[in-house]
Amino acid sequence: MADSIVPPDDVQNAPDPALEKSAEPLLRMVGITKTFGAVRALTDVDFEVYPGEVVGLVGDNGAGKSTLIKAIAGVGPADQGDVFFRGQSVKLTTPQISTHLGIETVYQDLALCDNLDVVANLFLGRELYTHLKTLDEIAMEKEALRVLQILDVKLPSLRTLVASLSGGQRQSIAVAKTVLRNAKVILLDEPTAALGVAQTRQVLNLILRLREQGLAVVVISHNLADVFDVVDRVIVLRLGRRVSTFDIHTTTPERVIAAITGAEFGPANPEKTQSGSVSGGNPA
Repeated sequence: MADSIVPPDDVQNAPDPALEKSAEPLLRMVGITKTFGAVRALTDVDFEVYPGEVVGLVGDNGAGKSTLIKAIAGVGPADQGDVFFRGQSVKLTTPQISTHLGIETVYQDLALCDNLDVVANLFLGRELYTHLKTLDEIAMEKEALRVLQILDVKLPSLRTLVASLSGGQRQSIAVAKTVLRNAKVILLDEPTAALGVAQTRQVLNLILRLREQGLAVVVISHNLADVFDVVDRVIVLRLGRRVSTFDIHTTTPERVIAAITGAEFGPANPEKTQSGSVSGGNPA
């Protein structure tokens, strides 16, 4: 094993044909409602993400972003609403069900073990074994290298302790871990929070690589500059409701901020859909 992990120029990174862009959302949620006692965190929220698409989920604190992500991840199942995965009705009632479908979440704490090396972190809880029931270190290194090459992740060594990696590298390891689990939808919770400029660029490039692989990516972020760098659509939540949807190529940060804060912006109110969301992708 070479000390430096640098993918060769001829690595074949063809996306999974099953995940290529289609007219059908990979994940679609309709009428999602969630309450905590007397507090209604989500009210009749629709959500969708397509294969090969990056969706930005934005909103002020308390808008319902984390609640929606937990509903998708199966950590906090919705009280009401329907969920469809690849067009089939599903019930996301446990994290195991979401993971089995291919829905993976990378939270802000990354859930990495600082005292373990890269390979051990990538396969933690899913180790590979030889026929003699011993750890198959060679097979795990080969598979780890394959995924890191696909994602164009550069590290000093596969055996480097995670504690010695930069913030951007640690985020990359957490994302690579989801890809190893055959993720089809990846939820990234504030992936660039507390990162420097160079590390942020590394993570944003990683998100673009995930899109190239045909994966559906949801980015939860307060940093609109990062959002506008990588996403295709922006969905805005405010006070537990989906209030706006923007095509990133035909809108501006000012319009997104106006939707987040509820400020008046532009000549006329956008036309509301039947679900209660607002289409602001092509403002007049």
